[in-house]
Amino acid sequence: MKILTPKTRREFLRTTLAIGAGALLAPRFGALAAQSPAPAAPSLRAQKLTWAGVRLQLDSGSLFLDPLINKDVWGDGLKDPMIPVGGASGDRFVLVTHRHPDHCDPEAIRQALGSDGTLVYAAQTGIPNVSGVKMRAAAMYEPVLLGDFTATAVPAVDGYGDPQVSWIVTAGGRRIIHCGDTLWHGAWWHIGRQYGPFDAAFLPINGAKFSWRKPVTDVPAVMTAEQAVAVAVVVGARLVVPIHYGVVGAEGYAEDIHAVDELRHFARQRHVDIEILKPGDWVAWRA
Repeated sequence: MKILTPKTRREFLRTTLAIGAGALLAPRFGALAAQSPAPAAPSLRAQKLTWAGVRLQLDSGSLFLDPLINKDVWGDGLKDPMIPVGGASGDRFVLVTHRHPDHCDPEAIRQALGSDGTLVYAAQTGIPNVSGVKMRAAAMYEPVLLGDFTATAVPAVDGYGDPQVSWIVTAGGRRIIHCGDTLWHGAWWHIGRQYGPFDAAFLPINGAKFSWRKPVTDVPAVMTAEQAVAVAVVVGARLVVPIHYGVVGAEGYAEDIHAVDELRHFARQRHVDIEILKPGDWVAWRA
């Protein structure tokens, strides 16, 4: 019989343990690999509503951004139909970018929320003037869990100088940014680095000029189509869906009537995908 020295005994034990561990662990890991489910397909759906409104839809609930159903806000200046927002099932949430009536419509908010939904606003924009609903304030840059949605308020710049934010929402395997009626500003690079890329960016494009604020400047108080394309490049948006355009003839409010054509032009130049939707249409996600 061969006598094992301390050195050969240690080598024998190491070899035996390694073989035993391989025999025990390999089948288990192989079985786990075989049973691991494939990643779930993205389930978020996104619908363009009237004006700047967007609806995000999951099986578990709905989240609305800046819904509008009040025809009196723009009168005959806006020809688009008012898309209904009531009757949603599951969890219901509304986010507002700011308190102007074309973005914070009390009746649209109440209908979208039903009896138990929650209106979420950025604390810096002030409490919305909406009665009869539950409200929740959110701090800038601080993610808020809303059912299966996660929402984060990030900077925006308002044409009046009033407080305004943009919203980033992640849900169902997608991430979007909704930018109300912001101007161009310098925080886009921070937003892109911290939160990008985005599956879609809902961006204002009409470059509107106001004449009711004195003295009149003749400077756009809303982002232009060219600036919207630049935003998409900076933040890493795979798709731009234009919002906040289509008002013609409103007193003291003049938008760029060629905004959609200009969006197509600048998007081609910078190789940015765009999707022009009518109110009520759903986004066709890019791969």
